[in-house]
Amino acid sequence: MTEGCGFRDHFAELTALGVTVYGVSFDTPAENALFKLNNKFPYRLLSDPKRELALAYGAASSAGQFFADRVSAVLTPAGRWLLKYPEVDVVTHPTDVIKDIEAVLKMK
Repeated sequence: MTEGCGFRDHFAELTALGVTVYGVSFDTPAENALFKLNNKFPYRLLSDPKRELALAYGAASSAGQFFADRVSAVLTPAGRWLLKYPEVDVVTHPTDVIKDIEAVLKMK
């Protein structure tokens, strides 16, 4: 939950950079809705009970994996990979993403 709360706490900074934030879990839509409400997440939580997104993004090695690995990706508006984080530090990850996106934007 620390990672999700970090993205919640830095949501304004991320959206100011043009970022759309999504969270993804193996939970049902109803479970995600309650989790989102309880944690006051301003971003959408997507449900991936069949592990399709998790398998595509490297957050699971099989459809039977019980818990998702902590990974994230930053995609361009066209859906192309911009940044990939195969391992994350749940405490610093939201600020790491902000710094990385700011660096990419400065390169343009």
